[in-house]
Amino acid sequence: MKSGPERELLERYLVRSEKAGRQIGIQGVTAQDWPESREARAGERMASEAGQLIAALRPGGYAITLDETGRDMTSRDFAELLKAALEAGRPEVSLMIGGPDGHGEAVRQRADAMIRFGRLTWPHQLVRMLAAEQLYRAITILTGHPYHRD
Repeated sequence: MKSGPERELLERYLVRSEKAGRQIGIQGVTAQDWPESREARAGERMASEAGQLIAALRPGGYAITLDETGRDMTSRDFAELLKAALEAGRPEVSLMIGGPDGHGEAVRQRADAMIRFGRLTWPHQLVRMLAAEQLYRAITILTGHPYHRD
């Protein structure tokens, strides 16, 4: 992600999440990007990108895939999903965002949960920020911080 206001907002939510998350055992919050695949066909690009995402997951990690076929959730539902992963002792929770063509089938098969941010298509820069903000919101719900209001 290029520097600028989008990057600054993303970083702000990541830092907030890491600080607030310490109360519930979260040891770090990061964002990781990979270059878009240069394969000629969409299916090949999705498979290549899926390989990168899956290879980056830690053994035993909990993978939440953001996908158009995923489940709609409230922020409280998302907080409960995060809580369940933490209580299950999963060493890492990953939110996986697909490339422009979407996710390869291998990512969908590896997912512990599939969710979506509505039925609209969002640009990747916004999805990163939405995911970071929802992570922060979930952490504040779990810690009883007043950021989230019903």
